[in-house]
Amino acid sequence: MSEPLLTARLSKSRVMAGLQCHKLLWWMVREPEAPELQLDGQSQGAMERGTRVGEIARGYVPGGVAIDLPYNAYDERITLTQRLLEDGAPAVYEASFRAGGVYVAVDILTRDDRGLRLIEVKSSVSVKDHHIPDVAVQAHVLRQSGLDLASAEVMHLNRECAYPDLSNLFLRSDVTDAADAMAETVPGWIAAQLEMLQGPVPAVRIGPHCSTPYECPFMARCWPTLPPHHVSTLYAMRRRALELDEQGYRTIHDLPEDEPLGRIADRQRRAVQEGRLIVEPHLAQALKVFVPPIAFLDFETVGLAVPVWMGCHPYDAVPVQFSCHVQDVDGRVIHHEWLAEGSEDPRPALAERLIRACEGARTVVGYNAGFERRRIEQMAEALPALAGPLRSIVDRLVDLLPIIRNNVYHPDFGGSFGLKSVLPALVPELRYDDLAIADGGTASLELERLLFNGDWLTPEAKEQLRGDLLRYCHQDTWGLVQLLEHLRGSAQGRS
Repeated sequence: MSEPLLTARLSKSRVMAGLQCHKLLWWMVREPEAPELQLDGQSQGAMERGTRVGEIARGYVPGGVAIDLPYNAYDERITLTQRLLEDGAPAVYEASFRAGGVYVAVDILTRDDRGLRLIEVKSSVSVKDHHIPDVAVQAHVLRQSGLDLASAEVMHLNRECAYPDLSNLFLRSDVTDAADAMAETVPGWIAAQLEMLQGPVPAVRIGPHCSTPYECPFMARCWPTLPPHHVSTLYAMRRRALELDEQGYRTIHDLPEDEPLGRIADRQRRAVQEGRLIVEPHLAQALKVFVPPIAFLDFETVGLAVPVWMGCHPYDAVPVQFSCHVQDVDGRVIHHEWLAEGSEDPRPALAERLIRACEGARTVVGYNAGFERRRIEQMAEALPALAGPLRSIVDRLVDLLPIIRNNVYHPDFGGSFGLKSVLPALVPELRYDDLAIADGGTASLELERLLFNGDWLTPEAKEQLRGDLLRYCHQDTWGLVQLLEHLRGSAQGRS
């Protein structure tokens, strides 16, 4: 096989995919246009974030020259890299090399008194286990290309960095020894992958590697379609579920009454086997904590890799939108909502509107409310003038999630107590599958696009996106109103 064909088949990212699973790599190479490989919105957003972080990192290793050529102009990139190194460039960004059938582009290749230093930039806030073989593959290719590599580092974001002082945005961790410890095994990885790619799709058993370090896009091809209420859906009993499956118990319907399960999983078994909603007798007592007037609250946030607002750290979840339905003692409901307009700090305006929305409520309800609690506490720290009324909201905050988890189970929960599972099961008219935005991850991604790249949207597209975001957040809090009403009916014997 010729060298160009080999290099077209393997890159650093493909070698890493092959380390996770040979079958994954085989499909990536043999079916590059497979629908599973087309990026969804969240995957595209993660890739763009990594690209932005990599570009920003160059400013912290200044004086370099970027290989600014199309990503697939392999020969031209390699030739330019060689010329820049020969000319003594102090650093090269996207330095490109090919050896032994593998092509790599090094994020930053710099030189100091000791020699050449390989720097792999990651948008994470720490060094992960899978970063080491990533660096080891690059180091192997550079040394095979004749370079004397002195050291290797992972450069990652620093959670302690706080805007506006971004001088310590990155930390650099030396991984030379860890990468060198893999040096002798790297050629074996590459040889095995190249040989595998010449044959038919390899047989690989499913297992933990299907989702570690990344979820495989081809999981649906390999994993069997499980029947409804498979034992793997038992709540918080993953290890026990594997044992039950090995013992021949396929679904929850198959489990005998005397099979020991956790308290919540046992309630799940009863609900599934009886085909009905199970409500514990102490639900009515648990609901007494919801004293009207009640504010039902939900935030949507953005978590920027590189902070832009005062005091924020990398990946701080900052509220940029909220919905709040307020129900008075007579059951009447008023809706409040707010969505940031642009890239300026949203916290002062959001906090003021939030305080006004909640000021008459005796109870503030969230779902998995620890998230809302932390966001409000962080705003109180950032906005000392509003700290008092913000902390008053925290003091009144009650979480609906544990009340449902400890007292109620519907067969349609499917082992999950997430709002997207609970709400459609208990309030079927409120579903998320007819919304343009149907989950928090997508909402966060679209909010970042709206606030920081809104100039690329037409006025019509921007208005449509704002409407989609408002409808999604509205559904979450209106759903909480309806959930509490349903639970009160169930506690009184109505379902």
